[in-house]
Amino acid sequence: MAKQTKEPIGIAIVDKPAGFTSHDVVAKARKVFGTRKIGHSGTLDPDATGVLILGVGRATRLLRFLTLLPKSYIGEIVFGKETSTLDSSGEVLAVHDMTNLKASEVRKASQMFLGEIEQTPPMVSAVKVGGKRLYEIAREGLEVDRPSRIVSVQRFEANPTDDPLVYEVLVDCSSGTYVRSLAADLGFSLGGGAHLRNLRRTAVGSFKESEAKPIEEAVLHDPISAMRDFETVEVSEEVEREVSFGRILDRSHLGVEHDGPWAVSNPEGRLIAVYENYGEKVKPSVVLVS
Repeated sequence: MAKQTKEPIGIAIVDKPAGFTSHDVVAKARKVFGTRKIGHSGTLDPDATGVLILGVGRATRLLRFLTLLPKSYIGEIVFGKETSTLDSSGEVLAVHDMTNLKASEVRKASQMFLGEIEQTPPMVSAVKVGGKRLYEIAREGLEVDRPSRIVSVQRFEANPTDDPLVYEVLVDCSSGTYVRSLAADLGFSLGGGAHLRNLRRTAVGSFKESEAKPIEEAVLHDPISAMRDFETVEVSEEVEREVSFGRILDRSHLGVEHDGPWAVSNPEGRLIAVYENYGEKVKPSVVLVS
């Protein structure tokens, strides 16, 4: 009888290179880790670089929690030119004379975008409308109405560079925020236009770029590390058995308070499940033990 190989499971913190789609990274990771069961926690544009978290094997079920984590970015805003994609990959649609732009004006205007703001997904985004992704519709030369969304921006800092029309931008924001839309809207608010270039995601929650590896050198981390931004509760062997059966439990029985989700580990530190609120009780949304 052929020997069965154990399915790899865990997460990898990858430094996505420019020119790769997030799907390209997943495809390459399948060869690196020897499994087709791989997903990612949040799309990065092809021209963007930086932190992309991959879930491998059954750990792909944890990605929906990582998708919700806040993000941090660094990039450049180029004032004076609007593009079809709101970034440097698009066609220039309009040119504005913004040579008299002052750093004080840029800083003041950028503060208007802090806190909760409303954004409309760009036509070149991966959001689905009517079953099709917006960028697919845009390729057909069409534009459709898109529902706006509320996002949160904690930091939007624009600093001048040697080029008076190029500003370095630092952004801390909620999941789902379009940084290129921030760039374009900032340009518009200053009486002209702008686009984004050289975008790099520097963090996803507590996962920093210093931990990210090129896909060829990616390291598989234990599944429990995926939940390090969430509360972890260690349970006894008795409760571990109940958790492994996917049972709905009283909060006190699981030993949790406040709001979830909670990463549930056994005495050896192994992630066995993720529990969430279920009325007055809690129930598993993911069970990893077999």
